[in-house]
Amino acid sequence: MTTDYQTAREALGVRLRELRAEAGLEGKDLAIKLGWQPSKVSRLQNGKQTPTREDLTAWVRATGRPDLEPEVHGLLAGLEMKQRHRSWRRQLAGGHRGRQEIAVRQTEATKMIRGLEVSRIPGLFQTPEYARVIFDSNAEFRGITPTTDAAVEARMRRQEALYDPDKTFRFLVCEAALYHRSCPVEVMAEQLDRLYNLVGQRRIELGILPFGAQLRRTAPHAFWIYDRRLVIVETISEELWLTGEDDVQLHERAWEWLAESAEYGAPARRLIGRARAALDLT
Repeated sequence: MTTDYQTAREALGVRLRELRAEAGLEGKDLAIKLGWQPSKVSRLQNGKQTPTREDLTAWVRATGRPDLEPEVHGLLAGLEMKQRHRSWRRQLAGGHRGRQEIAVRQTEATKMIRGLEVSRIPGLFQTPEYARVIFDSNAEFRGITPTTDAAVEARMRRQEALYDPDKTFRFLVCEAALYHRSCPVEVMAEQLDRLYNLVGQRRIELGILPFGAQLRRTAPHAFWIYDRRLVIVETISEELWLTGEDDVQLHERAWEWLAESAEYGAPARRLIGRARAALDLT
C-alpha cells in the first residue's frame, strides 16, 4: 500500500527529474557534475530515497535553477510533515497487530519511557482483558478488521520489557483514568488491582495526578517520550511522531511540571484503592 509519505516523496522526485530534463542533462551527466554515483540520482528522481536539504541545494544549482531552492526545500518540508503525521486509517487498515508490533520494537530500543495518560491505563500496564476491550471498541469505532487476539498477544509481549533491568518506566496517570470505565466492572477491578501492585516496583515510577492537585500546567492530552529521541502523541485521527529537539524538550518540560503534582508510593496506592472500592461489584 502506497503511503502519504511515499506519494509525497515520489512527487518530489518528479520535480527533480523535470529540472534535470529542462537543463538538458542525462542522469549520468548530472551525477558527474555533482560527484555522485548515478544510482543516487536515479533513486532521488524516482522517489526511492529521501534527499537531504544539501542534496536539493546541489541539484538545483547543478541544473542552473538556484532560484528554485526555496521551492524544493518546501517540498521536502512537506514530505517530513507526512512522515510525522501517521493516520490511523492507514496504520490500522489491517487491524491492530501491526501497530502493536511497532510498539514492541520501539520499547525494545528504548532505555527509558516517560508517559502521560489522561483517561485510560497505559498499554504497558494493561491486563489482557482490559486491553481486549480497548482493541475491540477501537475496531468497532474505526470500522476495521478486528485482530484482537494477535494485538493482545503483542501488547503482553511488550510488557516483558517491564522486567528488563536495563530499562526504566516513569508514568503519570490522571486520577480520572482510574474511574473512566470502558470495560465491565470486573475487568476494571482486575485492572486496578494490577496497577496497585505495580506501584513501588523497581524500575517503575508510577505517579497519580489527583483530581484536586494544583498544576503548573494542565494535562491536555496523552503522550509518550522514548529516551530523548522520540515523542508519540495520539489524536483521534492520527499519531504524531515528533523527533525534533525542540519538540522533545517541550514535552519533557510538560511531563516534569505535571510530575511535581503527582502522588507516588503509598499515597498513589490510596488513590488507586479508593477507585477500586468505588466499583459496584454486586
